[in-house]
Amino acid sequence: MQAVRGISTAMQMLKNSAPPEAAKPPKRPAHQSVYEQLRDLILFGELAPGQAVTIQGIADQLDAGITPVREAIRRLTSDGALNMMGNRRVIVPQITERCIDELDFMRKTLEPKLAGRAVAHITDATLTRLQAQDAALNTAIAQGDIRSYLTHNYRFHATLYACAEAPIITATVDRLWLRFGPSLRVVCGRYGTLNLPDKHADLLDALALRDVSGAENAMAEDVHQGMVQIRDALKDTSLLHRFD
Repeated sequence: MQAVRGISTAMQMLKNSAPPEAAKPPKRPAHQSVYEQLRDLILFGELAPGQAVTIQGIADQLDAGITPVREAIRRLTSDGALNMMGNRRVIVPQITERCIDELDFMRKTLEPKLAGRAVAHITDATLTRLQAQDAALNTAIAQGDIRSYLTHNYRFHATLYACAEAPIITATVDRLWLRFGPSLRVVCGRYGTLNLPDKHADLLDALALRDVSGAENAMAEDVHQGMVQIRDALKDTSLLHRFD
Protein backbone atom coordinates (compact mmCIF):
# COMPACT_ATOMS: atom_id res chain seq x y z
CA MET A 1 0.00 0.00 0.00
CA GLN A 2 2.84 2.33 0.86
CA ALA A 3 4.47 1.48 -2.46
CA VAL A 4 1.29 2.48 -4.28
CA ARG A 5 1.15 5.73 -2.34
CA GLY A 6 4.79 6.39 -3.17
CA ILE A 7 4.19 5.88 -6.87
CA SER A 8 1.13 8.10 -6.69
CA THR A 9 3.07 10.83 -4.92
CA ALA A 10 5.93 10.61 -7.42
CA MET A 11 3.51 10.84 -10.35
CA GLN A 12 1.90 13.92 -8.83
CA MET A 13 5.28 15.56 -8.34
CA LEU A 14 6.19 14.88 -11.97
CA LYS A 15 2.88 16.37 -13.04
CA ASN A 16 3.40 19.45 -10.90
CA SER A 17 6.95 19.97 -12.11
CA ALA A 18 6.07 19.59 -15.79
CA PRO A 19 6.08 22.84 -17.75
CA PRO A 20 2.59 24.26 -18.17
CA GLU A 21 0.96 23.90 -21.54
CA ALA A 22 1.30 26.98 -23.70
CA ALA A 23 -1.75 29.12 -23.21
CA LYS A 24 -3.80 29.50 -26.32
CA PRO A 25 -4.09 33.09 -27.50
CA PRO A 26 -7.53 34.51 -26.81
CA LYS A 27 -9.89 34.33 -29.74
CA ARG A 28 -10.10 37.65 -31.52
CA PRO A 29 -13.57 39.19 -31.20
CA ALA A 30 -15.40 39.32 -34.51
CA HIS A 31 -16.36 42.96 -34.03
CA GLN A 32 -12.70 43.98 -33.60
CA SER A 33 -11.63 42.17 -36.76
CA VAL A 34 -14.46 43.76 -38.73
CA TYR A 35 -13.65 47.19 -37.29
CA GLU A 36 -10.01 46.93 -38.39
CA GLN A 37 -10.93 45.71 -41.87
CA LEU A 38 -13.46 48.48 -42.41
CA ARG A 39 -11.07 51.04 -40.94
CA ASP A 40 -8.40 50.00 -43.45
CA LEU A 41 -10.86 50.34 -46.33
CA ILE A 42 -11.47 53.94 -45.25
CA LEU A 43 -7.90 54.79 -44.28
CA PHE A 44 -6.43 53.64 -47.59
CA GLY A 45 -9.16 55.08 -49.78
CA GLU A 46 -10.87 51.87 -50.86
CA LEU A 47 -14.09 53.61 -49.87
CA ALA A 48 -14.02 56.94 -51.66
CA PRO A 49 -15.04 60.22 -50.00
CA GLY A 50 -18.66 60.86 -50.88
CA GLN A 51 -19.29 57.21 -51.73
CA ALA A 52 -22.41 55.88 -50.02
CA VAL A 53 -22.53 52.17 -49.21
CA THR A 54 -25.16 50.02 -47.56
CA ILE A 55 -24.57 48.23 -44.29
CA GLN A 56 -25.46 44.98 -46.03
CA GLY A 57 -22.97 45.78 -48.79
CA ILE A 58 -20.19 46.21 -46.23
CA ALA A 59 -21.18 42.94 -44.54
CA ASP A 60 -21.03 41.16 -47.89
CA GLN A 61 -17.68 42.72 -48.81
CA LEU A 62 -16.13 41.74 -45.48
CA ASP A 63 -17.94 38.40 -45.30
CA ALA A 64 -19.16 39.38 -41.85
CA GLY A 65 -22.39 39.44 -39.90
CA ILE A 66 -24.58 42.50 -39.62
CA THR A 67 -24.07 42.87 -35.86
CA PRO A 68 -20.25 43.26 -35.90
CA VAL A 69 -20.55 45.51 -38.94
CA ARG A 70 -22.99 47.77 -37.10
CA GLU A 71 -20.62 47.94 -34.13
CA ALA A 72 -17.68 48.81 -36.42
CA ILE A 73 -19.75 51.52 -38.09
CA ARG A 74 -20.73 52.92 -34.70
CA ARG A 75 -17.07 53.21 -33.66
CA LEU A 76 -15.95 54.70 -36.97
CA THR A 77 -18.80 57.19 -36.90
CA SER A 78 -17.63 58.24 -33.46
CA ASP A 79 -14.11 58.66 -34.91
CA GLY A 80 -15.50 60.92 -37.64
CA ALA A 81 -14.53 58.48 -40.39
CA LEU A 82 -18.13 57.72 -41.43
CA ASN A 83 -21.47 59.53 -41.49
CA MET A 84 -24.79 57.76 -41.13
CA MET A 85 -27.40 58.30 -43.83
CA GLY A 86 -30.95 57.14 -44.30
CA ASN A 87 -31.92 53.80 -45.79
CA ARG A 88 -29.22 51.94 -43.83
CA ARG A 89 -26.39 53.64 -45.69
CA VAL A 90 -23.14 55.18 -44.54
CA ILE A 91 -20.78 57.54 -46.32
CA VAL A 92 -17.14 58.56 -46.05
CA PRO A 93 -17.38 62.34 -45.57
CA GLN A 94 -15.85 64.51 -48.27
CA ILE A 95 -13.05 66.73 -47.05
CA THR A 96 -13.66 70.47 -47.24
CA GLU A 97 -11.41 73.52 -47.29
CA ARG A 98 -12.32 74.31 -43.69
CA CYS A 99 -11.63 70.74 -42.66
CA ILE A 100 -8.22 70.89 -44.33
CA ASP A 101 -7.40 74.05 -42.38
CA GLU A 102 -8.17 72.30 -39.09
CA LEU A 103 -6.35 69.11 -40.05
CA ASP A 104 -3.34 71.10 -41.21
CA PHE A 105 -3.17 72.94 -37.89
CA MET A 106 -3.62 69.80 -35.80
CA ARG A 107 -1.11 67.74 -37.75
CA LYS A 108 1.55 70.48 -37.75
CA THR A 109 1.04 70.91 -34.02
CA LEU A 110 1.06 67.25 -32.97
CA GLU A 111 3.02 65.12 -35.43
CA PRO A 112 6.36 66.98 -35.23
CA LYS A 113 6.10 66.78 -31.44
CA LEU A 114 5.58 63.03 -31.64
CA ALA A 115 8.62 62.73 -33.90
CA GLY A 116 10.70 64.78 -31.46
CA ARG A 117 9.53 62.75 -28.46
CA ALA A 118 10.32 59.51 -30.30
CA VAL A 119 14.00 60.46 -30.47
CA ALA A 120 14.41 59.89 -26.74
CA HIS A 121 12.87 56.42 -26.85
CA ILE A 122 13.74 54.94 -30.24
CA THR A 123 15.91 51.82 -30.25
CA ASP A 124 18.27 50.60 -32.93
CA ALA A 125 15.84 47.77 -33.68
CA THR A 126 12.97 50.19 -34.24
CA LEU A 127 15.16 52.41 -36.39
CA THR A 128 16.01 49.40 -38.52
CA ARG A 129 12.30 48.60 -38.82
CA LEU A 130 11.57 52.16 -39.92
CA GLN A 131 14.33 51.98 -42.52
CA ALA A 132 12.85 48.74 -43.87
CA GLN A 133 9.37 50.27 -44.02
CA ASP A 134 10.73 53.30 -45.85
CA ALA A 135 12.54 51.04 -48.33
CA ALA A 136 9.27 49.21 -49.01
CA LEU A 137 7.55 52.58 -49.42
CA ASN A 138 10.18 53.69 -51.95
CA THR A 139 9.68 50.47 -53.90
CA ALA A 140 5.94 51.13 -54.01
CA ILE A 141 6.63 54.67 -55.28
CA ALA A 142 8.92 53.38 -58.04
CA GLN A 143 6.35 50.76 -59.09
CA GLY A 144 3.38 53.12 -58.94
CA ASP A 145 1.67 50.83 -56.43
CA ILE A 146 -0.74 53.21 -54.72
CA ARG A 147 -2.21 50.81 -52.14
CA SER A 148 1.23 49.63 -51.10
CA TYR A 149 2.46 53.22 -50.86
CA LEU A 150 -0.45 54.25 -48.65
CA THR A 151 -0.05 51.17 -46.45
CA HIS A 152 3.70 51.53 -45.90
CA ASN A 153 3.45 55.29 -45.42
CA TYR A 154 0.90 54.82 -42.65
CA ARG A 155 2.89 52.02 -41.02
CA PHE A 156 6.03 54.17 -41.06
CA HIS A 157 4.27 56.99 -39.22
CA ALA A 158 2.46 54.63 -36.83
CA THR A 159 5.69 52.84 -35.91
CA LEU A 160 7.45 56.14 -35.25
CA TYR A 161 4.62 57.62 -33.20
CA ALA A 162 4.41 54.49 -31.05
CA CYS A 163 7.97 55.26 -29.93
CA ALA A 164 6.92 58.64 -28.58
CA GLU A 165 5.28 57.05 -25.53
CA ALA A 166 2.49 59.61 -25.72
CA PRO A 167 -0.66 57.47 -26.10
CA ILE A 168 -3.20 60.31 -25.89
CA ILE A 169 -1.49 62.37 -28.59
CA THR A 170 -0.89 59.28 -30.72
CA ALA A 171 -4.56 58.23 -30.53
CA THR A 172 -5.62 61.74 -31.51
CA VAL A 173 -3.28 61.74 -34.52
CA ASP A 174 -4.53 58.31 -35.56
CA ARG A 175 -8.08 59.66 -35.71
CA LEU A 176 -6.83 62.61 -37.78
CA TRP A 177 -5.42 60.15 -40.31
CA LEU A 178 -8.87 58.63 -40.68
CA ARG A 179 -10.13 62.08 -41.67
CA PHE A 180 -7.58 62.87 -44.39
CA GLY A 181 -6.37 59.37 -45.32
CA PRO A 182 -9.04 58.75 -47.99
CA SER A 183 -8.02 61.99 -49.72
CA LEU A 184 -4.43 60.77 -50.06
CA ARG A 185 -5.79 58.35 -52.65
CA VAL A 186 -7.05 61.38 -54.56
CA VAL A 187 -3.59 62.93 -54.36
CA CYS A 188 -2.06 59.75 -55.77
CA GLY A 189 -4.56 59.87 -58.62
CA ARG A 190 -3.51 63.40 -59.47
CA TYR A 191 0.23 63.43 -58.92
CA GLY A 192 1.18 59.78 -59.26
CA THR A 193 3.43 58.13 -56.72
CA LEU A 194 6.67 59.57 -58.13
CA ASN A 195 5.67 63.13 -57.16
CA LEU A 196 4.49 62.46 -53.62
CA PRO A 197 6.12 64.23 -50.65
CA ASP A 198 8.72 62.17 -48.84
CA LYS A 199 10.86 63.68 -46.11
CA HIS A 200 11.44 60.29 -44.53
CA ALA A 201 15.12 60.19 -45.50
CA ASP A 202 15.77 63.45 -43.62
CA LEU A 203 13.71 62.16 -40.71
CA LEU A 204 15.62 58.88 -40.54
CA ASP A 205 18.92 60.75 -40.58
CA ALA A 206 17.75 62.91 -37.67
CA LEU A 207 16.57 59.86 -35.73
CA ALA A 208 19.89 58.13 -36.25
CA LEU A 209 21.68 61.20 -34.89
CA ARG A 210 19.14 61.49 -32.04
CA ASP A 211 18.49 65.03 -33.29
CA VAL A 212 15.20 66.21 -31.78
CA SER A 213 15.03 69.49 -33.70
CA GLY A 214 15.96 67.79 -36.98
CA ALA A 215 13.26 65.14 -36.51
CA GLU A 216 10.62 67.76 -35.71
CA ASN A 217 11.56 69.88 -38.72
CA ALA A 218 11.57 66.92 -41.12
CA MET A 219 8.16 65.80 -39.91
CA ALA A 220 6.75 69.34 -40.12
CA GLU A 221 7.89 69.56 -43.74
CA ASP A 222 6.49 66.12 -44.55
CA VAL A 223 3.11 67.09 -43.09
CA HIS A 224 3.12 70.49 -44.82
CA GLN A 225 3.84 69.07 -48.27
CA GLY A 226 1.18 66.39 -47.90
CA MET A 227 -1.52 68.82 -46.82
CA VAL A 228 -0.64 71.25 -49.63
CA GLN A 229 -1.17 68.48 -52.16
CA ILE A 230 -4.49 67.49 -50.60
CA ARG A 231 -5.58 71.12 -50.75
CA ASP A 232 -4.54 71.40 -54.41
CA ALA A 233 -6.34 68.17 -55.30
CA LEU A 234 -9.52 69.43 -53.63
CA LYS A 235 -9.56 72.42 -55.98
CA ASP A 236 -10.09 70.08 -58.91
CA THR A 237 -13.47 68.64 -57.99
CA SER A 238 -13.30 66.20 -60.88
CA LEU A 239 -10.63 64.34 -58.90
CA LEU A 240 -12.70 63.81 -55.81
CA HIS A 241 -13.99 60.50 -57.15
CA ARG A 242 -10.87 59.45 -59.02
CA PHE A 243 -9.35 56.38 -57.41
CA ASP A 244 -6.89 54.41 -59.52
